[in-house]
Amino acid sequence: MLINLEKKNDIIKKNAARCREKHIKLPTFKQMINPNLIGKDVLDKLKVTGLWDVDPINLYRINWHNESKESGGLFGGVNFIEIPKQITGTKARILALAGKWFPCGVHKVGATYACLAPALVTGNFDAVEQQAVWPSTGNYCRGGAYNSALLGCKSIAILPEDMSQERFNWLKTVAGEIIATPGCESNVKEIFDKCHELDAQRGAHIVIFNQFEQFENYLWHYEVTGAAILEVLKQLGIKPENVKGYVSSTGSGGTLAAGDHLKDVYPEIKIGAGEALQCPTLLRNGFGAHRIEGIGDKHVPWIHNVRNTDMVLSIDDQDCMDIYRLFNEESGLSYLKKEGLTDQQLQDLKLFGISGIGNLLSAIKMAKYYELEEDDVVFTILTDSSVMYTSRLAELAEQQGAFNETEAAKVHAAALRHQGIDNALELNYYDRLRIHNLKYYTWVEQQGKTYEELNRQWYDRSYWKSLPKLTAQIDELIEEFNSMIDGK
Repeated sequence: MLINLEKKNDIIKKNAARCREKHIKLPTFKQMINPNLIGKDVLDKLKVTGLWDVDPINLYRINWHNESKESGGLFGGVNFIEIPKQITGTKARILALAGKWFPCGVHKVGATYACLAPALVTGNFDAVEQQAVWPSTGNYCRGGAYNSALLGCKSIAILPEDMSQERFNWLKTVAGEIIATPGCESNVKEIFDKCHELDAQRGAHIVIFNQFEQFENYLWHYEVTGAAILEVLKQLGIKPENVKGYVSSTGSGGTLAAGDHLKDVYPEIKIGAGEALQCPTLLRNGFGAHRIEGIGDKHVPWIHNVRNTDMVLSIDDQDCMDIYRLFNEESGLSYLKKEGLTDQQLQDLKLFGISGIGNLLSAIKMAKYYELEEDDVVFTILTDSSVMYTSRLAELAEQQGAFNETEAAKVHAAALRHQGIDNALELNYYDRLRIHNLKYYTWVEQQGKTYEELNRQWYDRSYWKSLPKLTAQIDELIEEFNSMIDGK
């Protein structure tokens, strides 16, 4: 089984006792997909709880439906925006889910919960005796440390030393330990090496929740993110023939799983995997360092369903940094207001973190590559928001000089309106197989996966289809666990 649901009853009892002591209950996948299923007792507590508060009740805010409020918010429609065509320069509509309104401001809190909760309710993680290790290129360890704190678990956050200072400052408030590994977001192997080192040193005292190989990460996005996108498409009345594309950076491979769900409903949709041009691993088996924080690369994640990927879209990190200034500097906002953006649209630009900008550019490339028309839709994801990167503005000003309206016009014209279809590759069967085969070097040679399972991922058509079938089983285990907490 791709997700370990074998039960260890003695540890389950211990975990339930810990949760009873701390007044913790666990939401199910059903509730994360549809928070209308959440009971009034929880809603009453959420009305007096801040979105970022380290309070177990915020586990019930792990969904795409949170009110856009810093405190006391309940649930409404899916958090999404339509990106103005003055920005995209495309005929097609580009829509994006907004991750800012998750607890701790990032959608990775969902993927980490999906990894931790099944381990708790099956006893494969001992919340009393063991530490949860969250290896990350930035956001995943934030979500993992936060959920660990909510659940009363000890945590270790691992992330590259070159990530933004805001991440480190916030992690100090919730993580048990913080380990900074050498390099930047593209130095994933160094993160894996640190995990092996910790495993050798601490063994049974830790559990490593490696997002790049945890199918729970895939499952959360398939079910929860996929359902949120389908809800938006239904709400807007988008005709099936106009649902053309879904784009996400490769990252851990988890967010791409929402595309697998969409393709089950809309078989003709194209799934695009974005990456940094400075580290074109999928595009040309390349390597390097880049500044699109949090997406990770130099390898193909174990949980990336490559056979379902239709395009690779490589984005210049300088474009992302320039657009981040355009969306956040006063002169940039003044320029965009003159271009016709409303006050609300200008405010929505705060929903873009640097990787969200990369996803936007990938969506623009896809729309232009396929020459999509006015009624066509490409969907993408804004994983976090601008709040985690503000220190980059001062760094960029020091490196590149002041940002004025002339610079804003240049960025708007070059990085957005004239974003081209260069460094975009439509994948044929053997392109996909080439990318899939890259998994061998990371996962079989370095990380202990088997050659047989690698081949199953490609040739066994039931392999990926088996994952969503586990959702109901996990929910049943969570409900049983919650009953134990109640003493039933």
